[in-house]
Amino acid sequence: MDHDLREKLSGVSVATLATALFKRGLRNQVIQGVHPVAPKRRNMVGPAFTLRYMPAREDRNQLAEFRNPQHPQRVAIETCPEGHVMVIDSRKDARAASAGDILVTRLMMRGGAGIVTDGGFRDAATIGELAIPAYHARPSSPTNLTLHEAIEINGPIGCGDAPVFPGDIVVGDDDCVIVIPAHLAGEVADEAVEMTAYEDFVVDRVKAGETIIGLYPRTLDEHLSTFEAWRKRNSR
Repeated sequence: MDHDLREKLSGVSVATLATALFKRGLRNQVIQGVHPVAPKRRNMVGPAFTLRYMPAREDRNQLAEFRNPQHPQRVAIETCPEGHVMVIDSRKDARAASAGDILVTRLMMRGGAGIVTDGGFRDAATIGELAIPAYHARPSSPTNLTLHEAIEINGPIGCGDAPVFPGDIVVGDDDCVIVIPAHLAGEVADEAVEMTAYEDFVVDRVKAGETIIGLYPRTLDEHLSTFEAWRKRNSR
């Protein structure tokens, strides 16, 4: 992933990115129902590498499956490229875990930028202590084999009702996660950086006692010159 693009997306909020995508007619890019296992105070950013689960069939999903070196869940962890975010389609079902702390630790040690599931993680407290950003719906203890079968690696998925294609850019903050179509990532990042600068200026003005009318959104031209002066003072 381009370093400059990663840096830009590291400094903007999911909320701002959602607005930029909404301007382009994209309304459903936020992964619904997922939250940080633990806040990291920094953004998760990286291209999507996906894993899809389907409903488990009992004769295919015994504990012996974990001895299979080609088990898709294990293979996904061992092949997710460095700097990518693993995004898991767990059918919005957290009754069985998508992964646990050992697999997430392995992903972290291989250089993964983060992991997201619309299901749940087992060992969530331990995962929360790791440096890698992780997002899920809620903690879950049963093994995924009880309800889910890992069936496809790096194909298109739905995660929390958001469409995710391999290579789309995934950004997570301490609120939630959004998926940016790869071909829009550059222009959306540039716009989000500009929006963030103006929003920071607005916060300064509101803290100084100014009304939001005409300021946010900016409908009075007088605020433009004030904003430009603020940018110059603050190197923004």
